[in-house]
Amino acid sequence: EVQLVESGGGVVQAGGSLRLSCAASGFSFDDYDIGWFRQAPGKEREGVSCLSIRQGLTFYTDSVMGRFTISSNNAKNAVYLQMNSMKPEDTAVYYCVAVDFCTMEAGRVVGRSYAMDHWGKGTLVTVSS
Repeated sequence: EVQLVESGGGVVQAGGSLRLSCAASGFSFDDYDIGWFRQAPGKEREGVSCLSIRQGLTFYTDSVMGRFTISSNNAKNAVYLQMNSMKPEDTAVYYCVAVDFCTMEAGRVVGRSYAMDHWGKGTLVTVSS
């Protein structure tokens, strides 16, 4: 069974940093691309960043480019999102997602799956101004 568990959310002041972690189990990083998606109050869910270990690629939505970094520890089956220079508009619930592949569309990360995506329950990030 595919499981994704996020941690590391919290409250941070604008300009500060947070590091999110995603503990993955039930699959190999060769099977899926792993992405971070977020949903702010009253807004649609959007892709933030994605990592394709099998292709050696990383993807970033334009709004977080240069501020966020995605990485992995394959031995621990973990994926991380380091968020620096945070802004109030980064406030959202952040989800770790396993998809068949990630791509970019109009400057935004998009995840695609032939059957189904796998989502964690999310972790709340609040950036105060």
